[in-house]
Amino acid sequence: MSSPYDLVIRADSVFTGGKWRPAVVAVRDGVVAAIAELDEEVPAHEVITLPEGQVLVPGIVDTHVHVNEPGRTEWEGFTTATLAAAAGGVTTIIDMPLNSIPPTTTVEGLAVKREAAAPQASVDVGFWGGAIPASLGSLRSMWNEGVFGFKAFLSPSGVDEFPHLSGAELRAALEEVAAFEGLLIVHAEDPEVLDRAALDPAAVDGGPDYRAFVASRPELAEEDAIASVIAGVRATGARAHILHLSSGRALRLIRGAKAEGLPITVETCPHYLSFAAEHIPDGATQFKCCPPIRDEANRDLLWEALLDGTIDLIASDHSPSTAELKFAGDGDFQEAWGGISGLQLSFPAVWTAARERGIPLERVLGWMAVNTAALVGLDGRKGGIEVGADADLVAFAPEESFAVQAAALEHKNPVSAYDERTLHGVVHTTWLAGRVVHQAGDERGAPGRVPSGRLLTRSTE
Repeated sequence: MSSPYDLVIRADSVFTGGKWRPAVVAVRDGVVAAIAELDEEVPAHEVITLPEGQVLVPGIVDTHVHVNEPGRTEWEGFTTATLAAAAGGVTTIIDMPLNSIPPTTTVEGLAVKREAAAPQASVDVGFWGGAIPASLGSLRSMWNEGVFGFKAFLSPSGVDEFPHLSGAELRAALEEVAAFEGLLIVHAEDPEVLDRAALDPAAVDGGPDYRAFVASRPELAEEDAIASVIAGVRATGARAHILHLSSGRALRLIRGAKAEGLPITVETCPHYLSFAAEHIPDGATQFKCCPPIRDEANRDLLWEALLDGTIDLIASDHSPSTAELKFAGDGDFQEAWGGISGLQLSFPAVWTAARERGIPLERVLGWMAVNTAALVGLDGRKGGIEVGADADLVAFAPEESFAVQAAALEHKNPVSAYDERTLHGVVHTTWLAGRVVHQAGDERGAPGRVPSGRLLTRSTE
């Protein structure tokens, strides 16, 4: 330790090696170079000691983010999305292939997306490719360019340029990704079930009734679609990941598939763990998402499934739009755009809900940093404070609280299902590769701070 490190952070509580301990974390050239005992003298050009009440945790890895640039940058964009990420303790995002124009369904579309992201990113950014009918047969070319896997819808996506796969096309996609040991990530709702539900008198076609909206997207839609994915995985050996699970009834199928040893992983989202249908007012379309937020009993089942390992991870599914689209139809759930803007708040929101249930912070970090990094093959580099890992670090105050103000959030449009909600867990400082990318108290957008995020591929070392 004769040569000074670039940065040293001293903290009474550091989450490293799967446990909490007092430690000194030393950073050199953007990576964690050493972890020492708290009483050791460690020379560095900059030494920071976290105050009482703050703990040092790894940066959150969010594997489900819709940035929407280019093409729908008025909905979001790489500048605002990555500033929101940094403010929420998220140091890595993996961008979804829609709702940008062009979508990331070709090598050329991926190049356009990377060109847009490179000069703006305040955190590290990787990319999913898209499996749509037109891209089947050419997925390997995107895989070779470094996408982390391929997103598919089994029901209409809501945008014309990203059509869903039929049952036969789902099987073809799984066969294709199995051939190069890729990953298919799936929005699993069955369109035939959705079409039948639309004829149900309880599922009113339009209007402000939240329960009618939930009835229009029943749990059976998730169950049947997940059953199709499981059957396809069993037949092809492909690896698949179920996105944004909202249905507790589908957990039986997932448990069975995992017991069978099938290579299936599952995520849920902060909004399914934080809200319940009983408390969503009619006309409150800021809560609209697909699949929908269901009732309290269902929410309890999702938490149980996280605790027993049936659900592997939590990702935000940050899916923003303009306020005009989000509130289109003046409270009509069929007219309003579906999606929750939760990137900046996902970590505090999950911690708040976990804390209320007596679930420790280390479990939350497992679901939102460790397991998300593993999903995309970034474990060892992201999601943990270990020697050799990227120095993506967060000074987090778990017992401090704050009231959400949608207009003060970093994402582009001032719409949030969490508006005026009190959350526990304040992100004081976020470091990306040892550089500060967020500091509590900074002016919004951190004027003068140069974006330092990197573009990630599977092959990045």
